[in-house]
Order: sequence, then structure tokens, then C-alpha cells
Amino acid sequence: MAREQEIVAEMVAAVMTVAVESGAAVAAGDTVVLLESMKMEIPVLAESAGVVRDVRVAPGDVVQEGDVLVVLDPS
Repeated sequence: MAREQEIVAEMVAAVMTVAVESGAAVAAGDTVVLLESMKMEIPVLAESAGVVRDVRVAPGDVVQEGDVLVVLDPS
């Protein structure tokens, strides 16, 4: 049985936009969060298809490397 997927920040960054909400279905490669670091936009992508269980950030939040942004349940 597939396990939940935690989508994490790979660097210190500010959350620009959150592209998903709880209950939304996502496909592999979909952008779930858009981060900004050093004036560059960094899309954070879903690695696999699933349903958003939990969104743990909001626009304007500052995240650290390893912080969980979104949790997906497998579809």
C-alpha cells in the first residue's frame, strides 16, 4: 500500500502562492506551491498523483529547508 507523500521545501524561501487546497486531486508534476528565494520563483511539484490531505503553509510564510509544505494521500 502506498504511503502519504510529504512535499518539503528544499531551501529557505518565502511562500508566494499555494496552488492547491485540501481535498484537491493533483497529478505528478503539478505545481503545489510557488516559493521565492533570492528573487527567483521556484515551483514545488508533486512527485506523484494524489489527493491533498493537508496544506501547512500560506502565502507570506517563510519556510526553512525540510519544512513540510503539503501532505498528499496516494490516489
